[in-house]
Amino acid sequence: MTTQSNTPAGWYPDPQGTPRTLRWWDGSQWTDHTHADPSQAPAAGQVPGQAQQPQQSQQPQEADPAKVRHQVQRQAGVAPTAQGGGSLFTEPVLVVNQKAKLIELTNEYSVMDQNGRQLGSVTEIGQSGLKKALRFVSSVDQFMTHKLEIRDAYGRPQLVLTRPAKLIKSRVVVERPDGSPVGEIVQQNAIGKINFAMNADGRQIGAIKAENWRAWNFAIVDHADQEVARITKTWEGLAKTMFTTADNYVLQIHFQLPEPLLSLVVATALTVDTALKQDSRGLG
Repeated sequence: MTTQSNTPAGWYPDPQGTPRTLRWWDGSQWTDHTHADPSQAPAAGQVPGQAQQPQQSQQPQEADPAKVRHQVQRQAGVAPTAQGGGSLFTEPVLVVNQKAKLIELTNEYSVMDQNGRQLGSVTEIGQSGLKKALRFVSSVDQFMTHKLEIRDAYGRPQLVLTRPAKLIKSRVVVERPDGSPVGEIVQQNAIGKINFAMNADGRQIGAIKAENWRAWNFAIVDHADQEVARITKTWEGLAKTMFTTADNYVLQIHFQLPEPLLSLVVATALTVDTALKQDSRGLG
């Protein structure tokens, strides 16, 4: 949907008419990236040439710091560490909590630092009504294509992950919002402890190794098989685990990683349940 305009890139009211929704204009065309308008949006259908300024982005939020610290330190066993740079790619600890739902039709996660400050979010995009209906009545959607968008605390897209339709093994394509490639996460086996290769520029630069057959915890290693990060699933209590679909994780990055390994590690941790663990064995 290309429109000739001198309007700069930014968030504008969705021209497709979705109420209270902003869509990203990249300077030459509308993209698939959207988020809720934190204020009352102007009339839907407004085109870039009519918009005076991009809307103000959402402000970061904070969860209950005590609960998050308990999750990190007690449940995941991660000792307090020095504060990082305050972003998805500069914090040594990321807390990934899925929004609890009795019936999961859209995957949504919040991402916080070790003290509960919101760093970003993950949401599934591009779902059709048919796909949501299938999720409601069956688990067949695990064999369909999934597309996830990783956004920063202000709702701005940082990474886009696409898991093409699969039968047994998963493959996840990681890209920047402009479509430039970052790499791929490729499932290596279908029996036993699940392992994934992280590939970039035609070579393997790391791996994700499940530490048990239930694939609750993962060690992340570099090309030399040195552990660089760890994903630990945290227990949220029997009632929540039995009656909702929520999954909560803590990612601990042991030291500053180079690109594209850093982006692939963050992408893996933030989407491990939807992109990697949904398979025919029901590991979730």
